[in-house]
Amino acid sequence: MEGLKKSDANLVVYIHPSKAKKVSEAILRELSSLLFKFHETFDGVLLAYDVKILSQVAKILPGIHPYFGVRLKAELLTFYPKPNMLLEGTVVKLGQQSMHAIVLGFSSAIIIQEDIRDEFKYKVKHGKEVFVSRGNKRHQIEVGTIIRFIVKSFDEEVLHICGSLVPDHTGSVGWLDKNLEEWSHADSLTKKRTGSEGSREMLEHNKAMVDGETLYLNTDHHIKKSKRRRSGDS
Repeated sequence: MEGLKKSDANLVVYIHPSKAKKVSEAILRELSSLLFKFHETFDGVLLAYDVKILSQVAKILPGIHPYFGVRLKAELLTFYPKPNMLLEGTVVKLGQQSMHAIVLGFSSAIIIQEDIRDEFKYKVKHGKEVFVSRGNKRHQIEVGTIIRFIVKSFDEEVLHICGSLVPDHTGSVGWLDKNLEEWSHADSLTKKRTGSEGSREMLEHNKAMVDGETLYLNTDHHIKKSKRRRSGDS
């Protein structure tokens, strides 16, 4: 699934002096408080982390409460769905005018009627709501179905996704995967006609550095970039 990114980052976590005897525990607590929230510095929603303390020597900050900074090297897994990315989610609710799904177990997604292609017709079968393809009755979407859809927009504050089932390569993942060969052949023919190059990817899992910057985390849960890096100095 697209939208996932694995990154390497250098961090400095500021710890209250009262936590000096339990530094590792304080660091994990601080990082855990950032999970499943969007952070502009990380360029996405933090899903997981793996940290390694680089130095046992802490930098003490002057002030009424002299916090001390601990340098870490961390591997971060983030999620940032952007327009036209392909995502997958589990349908949790259907209505005549919309579909509702959950992505990665925490982000909600909605696909409204105008973003559901005409191929799908809403029906109630045996007391269950379902969208059935007019072209192939085996292609059905109901509660519990894993769907593949296109991202239209993403609300970073509430982690809400607006999606679309208009493209032909969207719909029930189970049905699409069984007919992957047919879709690949049709896609190849389309590319030959249009003269386009490249191939459509179903999964993207990138590994990238976070601009080589050191990120600073304070216990008030604000993340700041190094002032030296922001000013353009190396």
